[in-house]
Amino acid sequence: MTAGFSAGAGSNAGALEIRNLSKRFDGALALDDVSLSVARGEVHGLLGSNGSGKSTLIKVLAGFHTPQPGATISLYGEPLSLPVSGPQARQRGLAFVHQHLGLIPSLTVTENLYLGKLATADNWNINWDIAHQQTRDVFARFALTLDPTAEVGSLSAVQQALLAIIRAFVSVQEASADNADRPGVLILDEPTPFLPASGVDQLFDLVRQCTKLGASVIFVSHDIDEVLQITDRATVLRDGQLIDTVVTAQTSHSEFVERIIGHQIAPTSARKTRTGTTTIDVKSAASTTGLGPLSFSIGGGETLGVTGLIGSGFDDLPALLYGSQSNGSGELHVAGRVLKLARLNPEQALKAGVVYLPADRLGEAGVGSLSVADNMCLPVLAKLKTRLGLRQQQVDQHALDLATAAGVKPLAPALPLAALSGGNAQKALMAKWLQVKPQLLLLNEPTQGVDVGAREQIWAALASTAEAGAAILVASTDYDQLAQICDRVLIFSRGQIVAELTASELNKKTIAEYCYRSMSQSA
Repeated sequence: MTAGFSAGAGSNAGALEIRNLSKRFDGALALDDVSLSVARGEVHGLLGSNGSGKSTLIKVLAGFHTPQPGATISLYGEPLSLPVSGPQARQRGLAFVHQHLGLIPSLTVTENLYLGKLATADNWNINWDIAHQQTRDVFARFALTLDPTAEVGSLSAVQQALLAIIRAFVSVQEASADNADRPGVLILDEPTPFLPASGVDQLFDLVRQCTKLGASVIFVSHDIDEVLQITDRATVLRDGQLIDTVVTAQTSHSEFVERIIGHQIAPTSARKTRTGTTTIDVKSAASTTGLGPLSFSIGGGETLGVTGLIGSGFDDLPALLYGSQSNGSGELHVAGRVLKLARLNPEQALKAGVVYLPADRLGEAGVGSLSVADNMCLPVLAKLKTRLGLRQQQVDQHALDLATAAGVKPLAPALPLAALSGGNAQKALMAKWLQVKPQLLLLNEPTQGVDVGAREQIWAALASTAEAGAAILVASTDYDQLAQICDRVLIFSRGQIVAELTASELNKKTIAEYCYRSMSQSA
């Protein structure tokens, strides 16, 4: 368990108390009489499938939603007025870090750190030397070094996440400066999906430092392994109801899964690699980023995993084979067609039966501002077109059929893609590509930020695609996922393939060992 919390610490109880919280939308009950408490100095996990009520609960705390009458929320024993207002939340020490962080890329680190203060105070003559030194002092408390004058847009994803958390912590510390007995509550809403493993470790170190200083943290996540690593207790929601609150150290991964989805997931049975003619050959593939040259094959019906430590180059491979990474070299052979990587572009790849689903769901894989229907029908618009042009009704009906088969919820083709939960957006984007019946399906972190129920559906869709004869390449740092769905796994180090794992070697522990071993051997 993390420092600063004891499961039986009565004097620490009640940093945040939620009682009888319900919320309806157009008659549908999104939260049903939920009650939970967060202790001082505790990291409290909040889990649940998409649509379980997590987001609604967070938005009630943030003041975006007004709960039904009868609910009470209190901080350190004093009730909050409902609906919660932003100023009230800040003054009482409640701060939020959302997945998209809320930073302004064009401003400096110092400006982002003190944005609220600089915007509201009479700062016609700011002493920037003093402001930058204050920023350095804040970071020093957390053993971090960031250039206060750097534009936030130039920072790495990890650095931006750390900055957002420190900003939230500073805000609650300042709000409670006159009352040390109320050190504040931080709510981290899915802060890790786009971070590498090393970045997640840094973030968790920062969270632990915050709790050592007395703050409480609510950690919202789909990743059960992260919840097991960082939280003291965890609450599981399902269909708007509180299923259980457990001591994390006393709860296994499988027990969390069962609580989240309401039933056990049967172990994925090992699939035999299809025998027959190899449909995909990669020959001397290389990129200017240091990847390659690489030569390997993928059989029709085979799922091949590629992985390694961050920086090993494996995650550059899907984009290279799709032609979306410039300055490539080598060849990709697909069902008798030879594609020169130096000249390949996505349009040519698609015509050859190669499709690619990037990890960045709304930035690269889909267009968040476009409707679900438009996103799902992009690859087949030419087929839907008639002599009279495209009819929106026909596009929507086609998308509705695809979404129904893929289990996308809600079934509302006109909704913007960004309005869907992560798991449902991913199912929609998978269906978008699977409808073209690809020869080669390239995936980068296909279940990143996806709940266990949606993950199960995505894995089933991949299995069906492989059974139909497609070759699948999955780039991922999720070793457990690779072990369950892949026939082979290639380990990368410094842009090269250094090991190939099959059969009994396909387990999470062995994949991790080879990743770290390969790095030390090639150093």
